[in-house]
Amino acid sequence: MASYLTKEKKEEIFAEYGGNAKNTGSIEGQVALCTFRIKSLSDHLKINKKDHSCRRTLLTLVGRRKRLLQYLAKQDITKYRSLIEKLGIRK
Repeated sequence: MASYLTKEKKEEIFAEYGGNAKNTGSIEGQVALCTFRIKSLSDHLKINKKDHSCRRTLLTLVGRRKRLLQYLAKQDITKYRSLIEKLGIRK
């Protein structure tokens, strides 16, 4: 686990988006966690432009979030729309 992602922060994200701090399997919580990690990695890459392993991790996370969002859109379009609005992902 990365140093910027503490156990308390992870529980806070899942409590806000997943409904419960222990509900780590919820799609909404997983997307929110990926979004948090993507934002922090993007900030890191703005400073450290040549960190290629970080760039690869960022691209992996973006792909994972995309797949999770596609699944959520197929299952429940209203949850999908409310989640992207809460997270501010799509414009």
